[in-house]
Formats: sequence, structure tokens, C-alpha cells
Amino acid sequence: MGNWVVNHGLSALILVVWMGINIFIFVYFYLFYDLGPQFFYTRHLLGPALAWARAPAAVLNFNCLLILLPVCRNLLSFIRGSCACFRRSMRKQLDKNLSFHKLVAYMIGLMTAVHTIAHLLNLEWLNNSRQGDYDNLSTELSEIGDHSNETFLNPIRSPSMTPSYVAFTTIAGITGVIITLSLILIITSSMEVIRRSYYEVFWYTHHLFIIFFAGLVFHGAGRIVRSQTKDSMYEHNVTYCKDRPLDWGKIQECPMPQFAGGAPGTWMWVLGPMVLYVFERILRLYRSLQKVILRKTVIHPSNVLELQMQKKNFSMEVGQYVFLNCPSISQLEWHPFTMTSAPEEDFFSVHIRSMGDWTRDLISKVKWILKGEKGEFHAHGEIAVDGPFGTASEDVFDYEVSMLVGCGIGVTPFASILKSIWYKFKESNQKLRTKKIYFYWLCRETHAFEWFADLLHSLEGEMEERGMLNFLSYKLFLTGWDHSHAAHVMVHFDKDTDVVTGLKQKTHYGRPNWEKEFEDIRNAHPTSTVGVFLCGPQALGKTLESCCARYSDVDPRKARFYFNKENF
Repeated sequence: MGNWVVNHGLSALILVVWMGINIFIFVYFYLFYDLGPQFFYTRHLLGPALAWARAPAAVLNFNCLLILLPVCRNLLSFIRGSCACFRRSMRKQLDKNLSFHKLVAYMIGLMTAVHTIAHLLNLEWLNNSRQGDYDNLSTELSEIGDHSNETFLNPIRSPSMTPSYVAFTTIAGITGVIITLSLILIITSSMEVIRRSYYEVFWYTHHLFIIFFAGLVFHGAGRIVRSQTKDSMYEHNVTYCKDRPLDWGKIQECPMPQFAGGAPGTWMWVLGPMVLYVFERILRLYRSLQKVILRKTVIHPSNVLELQMQKKNFSMEVGQYVFLNCPSISQLEWHPFTMTSAPEEDFFSVHIRSMGDWTRDLISKVKWILKGEKGEFHAHGEIAVDGPFGTASEDVFDYEVSMLVGCGIGVTPFASILKSIWYKFKESNQKLRTKKIYFYWLCRETHAFEWFADLLHSLEGEMEERGMLNFLSYKLFLTGWDHSHAAHVMVHFDKDTDVVTGLKQKTHYGRPNWEKEFEDIRNAHPTSTVGVFLCGPQALGKTLESCCARYSDVDPRKARFYFNKENF
């Protein structure tokens, strides 16, 4: 439990606070509508469905306030850069922005379902009251508003009006339908299988949030949920008059009750985040329009494209990422890529693997151009860049010991880190706090190692020259091979360098034994703080996170592991 608190305590506290606020808002507004005297007649028509409709609406307002903040990437990068004085565990929460975004979205989906079902029941009961299917009080309340100087309570104004007519013609009804349909499309298209296989579908449908928020702001303008006015409550004593509906307006003690809809308040909840997000998009647009100069284009093995670019006033940190757009492929699609260059270099680079329609089209376009069929490939006009944005990898040099774990193309943030270390060695940087780095790279095929091996060669030579061979320990794991490759390895097993990479450290076959790796590191650094950084699949993330909790010591003077994961 102590180890779990070390790694997850603050995250759990934030979730408890968020859930506590949701529960408080739900209970408060449920009791407000279920017990409030101004809603006595409304409750008589609708029963408990009134409170079940309005309480989720209040929770929706709170979560719609939060939903945009985790995706304001410039805001998060600013907070990350300005809160360096905060504890490491506090900064780590910024890396869970998308997880929190999804959690808030699930709450919005749940509350929308409850709110919609309750209002569908409300419409049915309002219709039955208008038809005279219930008691005299319900019938009288439904007919109020048919004459002058009366204000209605039941929005179904005639026996011939159907619930469907109210749902599809009133402001509250039509905006509710639009909001619900938009939300269904947004949530269903956000499933992982859609995001990975049909990213474009996810990208375009996710922008229905604009329609969702527009409908949300106007949804309450119809004022369809009504209550007795304050003045009417003084003149019309509910306790005395509720049993005399036929005498309303005929005796002095029971004048006709007056009703009014509540003022729309959703805009007050969402206006601030909407303004922040608009400024976020304006800043992204401004930066994306700045000129990009392409220095170099390389097609590496395993169909990996490297783009080296320059941009005026561009400043980066290790492990950060940018969004790329290719207007000739799609005007609206922006895709995130971790930069593989170091801050010390006068350019920034990305490595792009063919994984979907957009990346396949981009690599095919570059190959076609490099063949000379169109001439030179110019970044300006062909490529737009937005960023950089911060990630967990920025904190890699804040740890005494770091474990870097990359899978396939997930090695890209660590390329930036290792390059930066190489430059720091060359410049004899005395501020480098990190004393040891363990680097693990898992790949399915041998070709994937080729483009990264040159950097490791340079690092090996630099550290050997400075007598620091023990600073970096790297292990490359090949998780897929055939019999011919195995035979080739056996023949050349006695060579000083690896047959796959040409490096001094040999390639391992199969997957790492993470239990042993963590135990060895804890034994080698019994008093150190170890940062574990992953850019890879979620399943591996769960394994590493579990190991971090298991091998951390509650005593701050002993070894502690902190898990960090790249999260776009």
C-alpha cells in the first residue's frame, strides 16, 4: 500500500476530489428540485423524474467546464514550464491529461443518458396530464396558460400536441437532440479500434464538439422546466390551494398560480473554457502559418521517414512533440510526432513510420518527389508545424537514474534524450544531475534497428573517449526472427560486435524479464530516485507501472521508481 501511495497517491486524491464534487453537485441539485417549494406543482406533474433530469444537468455543466482544459496543450505546456518549483509528483499529473479528458467524457455520457431518459419520461407524463388521464390537479395545472394573464406550466399546450412535436420543435428539444447525437458520434468514434484503424473518422467526428457546445449554450434558452414564481408563492398558498384546483382564480385565498422558466446558466460554466480554447486554437493557427524550411529528407529502413526542419524562433526541450499537417493530403488533419533532435541542434527532426492512411500518403508523396518526378520537396507549403508541446520526458534529467523503454518507433523521444546527452558530454556540462541511464528498445524486425544504431555508435565512442562507458547501459531486444536469422547469429556469435547492430552490446532475443531488470537496478542504486519512461503500448505500460509500485520503497532514503508514459 505504501508503494502504491508513492506512485498513485496524488492521482487518486485528485480523482476522489473530482468525484466528490460530482456527487455533491448531484445530491445538492437533486434535493433542490425534489424538496424546493417552488417546484411543488412541477413535481406533481412529473414526479421524481424532475429531480432525476435536473441533477444530471448540473453535473453536466461542471464536467463540460472541465472537458476542454486537458486538451489545451499550450496551456499545459505553460503550466509545466512555470511550475518547475512544484514537486515531481505534481508535474506528473499533467501527463495524464488525456486520461482525465476521457474520464470526464464518460461522466458526460452517463449524465446525458440519465438526463435524456428522465426528460423522455417527463414528456410522456406531461402529455398524459394534458389528456386528462390523471387527477383534477394535474388537469388544471396543464390547462393553466390557455387564457390571458396566465402563465403555463405544462409545455404541451393542447391535447392534440404530441411529445414528439415538443421534442423536435422547441429550442430545448431540438438542441437536446443535436447535443445527444453529436455526443454519441464523438464517443463512439473515440474507441481505440477506430482511432488506430480509421484515425480520420475519429479526427473529423471529434470536431463535432463545436456543435455540441453551441447546442449546450442555447439548450436552456427554451426555459422548458418551469416553477412557481416567488411573488405567486406569497399570494397562492400551496398547502391550502392544492386540494382546491377548481376554485383557483375564484376565491381570494387561491389566485391563479404564476409560473416561469429558470434563466439559462450553462453559458456561465462553459464560457471561460471556451474562450481559453479559442485562444489556444488562434495560437496554434498563428504558429502553423510560420514558414518551415526543410533541411533534409531521409527514407530509412522499415519505411521510416525522417524530416529535418528549421523554423524561426523555434525552441524545444528533450522529448517534446509537434503536430504536422500536409495540406495537399488533408487541410484539417494534424498528427502528433515526437521530435528526435536535441535542443542543442540548430534544426528539429521527426521520424514517421507508415501506420495509417495519412502517414502512408505522406511517405508515398515524399518517395515520389525524391525520385525526381516532381522536383524538390519544400517544407513551406507542403508541411505545416505546430508546437512544440511538453511531455513527461522533459523531466528525464531530474532523476539520478533513468530507465528509458521504447517499442519500435516509440524510441523517438529517447533519440532526442540520448542526442542531448551526447552534446552535454561534448560541452562538459557540469549541471547534468543524471548519473546513470538504462535504455531498452524492443523491436519486431532487425531493419528497425538500423536508423538508430548510428546514434548509439556515436554515444559509445564519446563515452569511451571520456572514460564513462558505465554511464549508459542499453539493451536491444528483437522480439521476432526466423530460422535463417538465428543460424546467421550462431555462426557469428564469437564476434566482438553484434551481427544486427554492429554495437559492442549484443542484441537480446525475446522480451525482457522486467522483474529481474527492476531488481537489478534497485540493487545497483539502493538510495536513488529512478525515473521510468515509456513510449510504447498500454499493456507494457501496465507491467512497468506495476513494477514501479512493487520495487519502490516507502522510505524516501531508499530506491523509489516513478513511472512516466508518453501520452498524446
